Parts: sequence; C-alpha cells; structure tokens
Amino acid sequence: MSDPRHELPVNALYGINTVSEALHARPVDYVLVAQGSSNPRLQEIIDTCRATGIAVRFAPRPALDRAAGTPHHQNVVAFCTPKAYDDLEAIVATTDRPLLVVLDGVEDPANLGAIVRTVVAAGSHGVVIPARRAAGLSPAVARSAAGALEYARIARVTNLVQALTELKERGVWVYGFEAQASKSYLELDYTGACALVFGGEGHGVRRLVRETCDQLARIPLHGPVQSLNVSVATAVVLYEAARQRHLR
Repeated sequence: MSDPRHELPVNALYGINTVSEALHARPVDYVLVAQGSSNPRLQEIIDTCRATGIAVRFAPRPALDRAAGTPHHQNVVAFCTPKAYDDLEAIVATTDRPLLVVLDGVEDPANLGAIVRTVVAAGSHGVVIPARRAAGLSPAVARSAAGALEYARIARVTNLVQALTELKERGVWVYGFEAQASKSYLELDYTGACALVFGGEGHGVRRLVRETCDQLARIPLHGPVQSLNVSVATAVVLYEAARQRHLR
C-alpha cells in the first residue's frame, strides 16, 4: 500500500516540547543547551538527561542556531536517532474503523506540523502524505507539532490515488474536502472506517485524487473569506468526526 519505510531527516530536533517528548520516545545521542539559559522546563530536560545517562553539552547560542538551522530553538537542540515512516497497511490493520487524514500535497512544514498535532489530539489513527511535491517530516515539522510527532503514525506513499483505491477496497470510505462541493461536511457519516482528504495550499485537491473520493464536501463559510487554512480545515472536520465517533 505504501513505499518501504524511510528514515526521517529529523536528526536535530529543537524546541522545549519537541525535545522533552523525544527524550521519552526515541534514542537520543546528546542534548545541546545554550549557555546561560535558565528555564524550569529546560532544567527538567537537563535533569531527565542526567537521570537516563544522556549527555548534555552547553554551547553558545550561535552554535545552537547553526545546529537547528533557526534561532527559534528555545535554547535546546537534541540529536536523535531518526524516526521512520509507518507502513499504511500496518496503520489500517490496527483497528476495524480507521480514521485517517490524507494530505494531497501540503507543502508548508508549519501546516503539516499543526495537522500532526491535531491528528494526535483528536485520536486519528494516522496521516498519509505523498512522497513527492509535499512537505516531509523535517525538524521544522517536528517543532510545529510541538512534541506530537512522537505519537503520530505517518505513512508516505508513492502514488496517492493508488493508495486511496486500495483503502476503498478494504472498506474505507474516502471523503474529499473542497470549497466547491455541494454537500456540507456535517452531512457525512464518520462513524465507520474513513479517510479524510485535504488539498495542499493553493491547488486544493487534485483532479485524479478528487475523482477517487467516494464523496466530496465543503466547510460552509459565512464571512467574506473564501477559504480556510488547510490545518484549520483539517481540525474542523476531524473534530466533527471525533464527535460522531464518541457519540456512537
């Protein structure tokens, strides 16, 4: 259903939440802390490292800027074993009613990270992203997800249409979301196995992907704006799905 497992380019994770969660979820080689920084949560990270035998190194802030590739690292960078993408078949096999979020070419790492965090918070079983022309799981995504990446299951597939077709063959309903659809997202039934498809910034859901969907729906907009950010749209629909499932 998906391509073989890939290592993620997130060897250098940064940000307090991101590093704190990574310490409990994957092997960490060492943690770099900015000299002279003082923060109770940063001290918790240092204490956790010392209690678990992870080396802590102190360095001038410019060294952390270079290691993280950004000055927005909150004075801590962790060098970790890369996390791997999950296999889509394995994700689907974990439950008889999978709830998946499928992203058709989301390119902004901040959007992908925000979606990953919402997926974990709402109890979705996984995220599916294409291997090309889309954001991968970079350090910027990990930072935007603020620790949630450690709990998310994310599959990367070479052919999104084929992956959706195989999901349908396994009894998963595929719902696509776009502004031009006639049906409201509130009219859909999310209580069974379903995959929620959202388009990338600018182009939306591509034609072949749209034609593969079982149903199309929109989020009604009542003000002058014409569209929602993809991470916001995902959150709106995903929490309606969670609401219906919890009622059931």
